[in-house]
Amino acid sequence: MYAGDAGDHGELLAAADHGKTMMMKRAKEKNEEKYGRQHHHEEDSMHNHFLDAMKNELSNVKKKEGEIVESMHHQFAQAVETERRGFGVLKDRARAGLDNVAKKIVSPHLRGVAAVKGGGETAEAAMGGGDNLQMYPYMTSPISKEYDFSHYEPLGGNRFLEYKDGDSPYEITSKLIEQSDELARSRRHHVLGAMKHVWKNYKEYAFGMDELHPISKKATSNWGGMGTTLVDALDTLWLMGMKDEFWEARDWVRDHLTHDHVGSVSGFETTIRSLGGLLSAYDLSGDEVFLKKAEELGSRLVKAYDTPSGLPHGSVNLQTGKSNNFGWNGNNYILAEVGTQQIEYRYLARATRKEEYAKKSEHVFDLLHDIQPSDGLLFQNLKDDGGGGKIKTSGSKVSFGAMSDSVYEYMLKVWVQGGRKESMYREMWDKSMQGMHDQLLQKCTPNGLSYIADRQNDRLDRKMDHLVCFMGGALALGAYTDPRGLESERAQRDLRSAKALTYTCYQMYARTKTGIAPEFVQFSGGDDMVVPRSAPFYILRPETVEAFYYLSKLTGDPIYRVSYSDAGWFTVSFFCQLHLLKPNSLYFHTMCRQKEWGWEMFQSIEKYCKTKYGYGSLKDVNRPDSVEDRMESFFLAETLSICICYKTQILKSIS
Repeated sequence: MYAGDAGDHGELLAAADHGKTMMMKRAKEKNEEKYGRQHHHEEDSMHNHFLDAMKNELSNVKKKEGEIVESMHHQFAQAVETERRGFGVLKDRARAGLDNVAKKIVSPHLRGVAAVKGGGETAEAAMGGGDNLQMYPYMTSPISKEYDFSHYEPLGGNRFLEYKDGDSPYEITSKLIEQSDELARSRRHHVLGAMKHVWKNYKEYAFGMDELHPISKKATSNWGGMGTTLVDALDTLWLMGMKDEFWEARDWVRDHLTHDHVGSVSGFETTIRSLGGLLSAYDLSGDEVFLKKAEELGSRLVKAYDTPSGLPHGSVNLQTGKSNNFGWNGNNYILAEVGTQQIEYRYLARATRKEEYAKKSEHVFDLLHDIQPSDGLLFQNLKDDGGGGKIKTSGSKVSFGAMSDSVYEYMLKVWVQGGRKESMYREMWDKSMQGMHDQLLQKCTPNGLSYIADRQNDRLDRKMDHLVCFMGGALALGAYTDPRGLESERAQRDLRSAKALTYTCYQMYARTKTGIAPEFVQFSGGDDMVVPRSAPFYILRPETVEAFYYLSKLTGDPIYRVSYSDAGWFTVSFFCQLHLLKPNSLYFHTMCRQKEWGWEMFQSIEKYCKTKYGYGSLKDVNRPDSVEDRMESFFLAETLSICICYKTQILKSIS
């Protein structure tokens, strides 16, 4: 149902490259007519000058790598600016056949091979044929296997300002993508090394336990003793080609994993970590051991849905089947938790041919649909409304951050999972995105960064959680799958917002002393973005790189780029793709250029979070020496796995 045609994909890419080549050729002819051949020769001379300068600089790269790259960056940027002032903007576009090619690639196939301009631009702009597109200036040379992360120093914020408002300022060509691939391959070694470093120590000191503590090497079972890190990381081992380790972990699952002794657990966390981990391993390997264990777990977890309304309680006892909501939240249902289990249960239903799993989880969205207000924005707490199977909202807080975030994500992804045929989910998504744009999307002063505020009692709380950064990826995916088409005003609005929000999330990292983002930031007056005293910590969250991943794959822009995998994502089935892109996924997949966003983030994590036995959280992102003895299972399971798969085509199945 979800698979695309790889042959058709290749033909479309070839057609796109041909169309873009013709476009650039004709544009060049027009430019020469307007400015004369003398200007053309001056342009060539200028390019040769800077190319010679770069070659000379590169000859000494081993001695002064950091200074050289920075010098090249500024020299090339100056050259681009000189070209822009001297020759102006190309006004004539090569139109022949361009719209047809763009529509084939961008709208139905999601093959973002070119920068897509926001603000209501046409398919022509989506192919990179619009005005103001310049040469991409940030490409650097491949990184060596001996690269020493200890020498890295964060580069600071307020850079790459051309991306701030959601623009796509550079032309993305097939040659640029080839260069990007080569650079990403050189980074793959370091991503794989990160996983091997963690797994070696987990195997030695905590194998079969829920968590390894990265400083003390202590092993704990604070998730019920279900081998949470091992189960959650199974797909990562497979995708990284660590097959010996994968089968060794499989043997532990087969011989030792049991849920008979497990008491009360979070239904939400256990679903996305353990149930999702087992289903992903089955999806990738086809080994029935994983499906058997997944059904055993799912049959216990699903008892949380036995409530008056059918909303699942937050906590469920895997031995007794009894469930309840959390007292610390007033015994309310939590919006994000009830609405972020459907992808896993729908897959389990299909794999076991037991529709009960799908029906119970889907009923949640039927209930939410009935109470969704006209602005689409749901309150984060819910209650049963008497005994008639109805629900009602509780409180007055609206947020795209903690306790609400992923319900919006699943509106879109469940619709995609079902082949884009179940219109209710898409309608709920579009309604909520309209409300978000109308009421919550803000710009701060003085720098004009875009962010999504919370709303409490009809008043805005001008803060943004790190969790909200998933919206960069979700909005981009929504734009590229919009039933009205990518060229529609709505899709272009969403795509532009996706890019602007993602830039803000990047700044949340770049502006701290460690180059790592806090739990949330505040926006107030002339201070712009501020790290709050109440939440300066970082727990290896992945939402920003999730946004990087989507935007890179959809637009082709290397500014968001990560690592490279030989084991093509084409081979990964649709469930596994969506599961890996669930909440708390995709952190390390942000490995971009040496001077760009993802690579900066990875270098900071390597320098400030890596320990002798793993990777730790930070107490304070402005204190480089504040690493903690805590490492979440999703660090291995979701961030590293997407990192290694970055170059592969995760969205092929969707098309």
